[in-house]
Amino acid sequence: MDNPTRSERSRQAALQAALTIIARDGPGQLTFDAISRESGISKGGLMHQFRTKTEVLKALLDHDIAHFEAFSQRYLAKVGDTTPEANLAAEIATMREAANSPHAGGFAVLAALVEDPALVSSVRDRSAQAVKRIKADAADPDLALLRWEAARGLVFTTLLGLSPLSEKERVRLFDRLLDDSQWPSPAPTATKAKAKPRAARATRSVKKD
Repeated sequence: MDNPTRSERSRQAALQAALTIIARDGPGQLTFDAISRESGISKGGLMHQFRTKTEVLKALLDHDIAHFEAFSQRYLAKVGDTTPEANLAAEIATMREAANSPHAGGFAVLAALVEDPALVSSVRDRSAQAVKRIKADAADPDLALLRWEAARGLVFTTLLGLSPLSEKERVRLFDRLLDDSQWPSPAPTATKAKAKPRAARATRSVKKD
């Protein structure tokens, strides 16, 4: 095995060990000593890969963003031509995947928030771009964003251990969030129909004066 390959394997092993520690013991227990014990890599070897814990957390965030972005793109490629609000569907499906992953990206986000909130700027930027895409192809942007935020809530309450829902219930709710037929948008013609009587009353009032 050449040195670059060995170095990349050590790097990935360190990141997986860091996620294990965060998920099992909490963000506050993430140290170089803990990563060394969990991964079997010497502390010197870890310091060769990452100079600070902040660099470990940034690498975790970058890794998870890339992983879930790739999942989202694959999902879009599969449903893009058959789903009216494909971007929303891809986001919800990606969050369902995160909730079901043993080392979900949410753990890296939580650890970054504890260590340095500025680290999650890349996550906020990605979320802002996702909102733009969702609103662009949504018949009812507010309803689409409510579904998106509901999916985010399911992910983070699950990761934090705060959700009272069973896995079966969570699966059912994600399925419903993905089912467009469960979320009919209001017909625009109904709003126009309600507006006409008001306009007529205003006209009669002007004539009377």
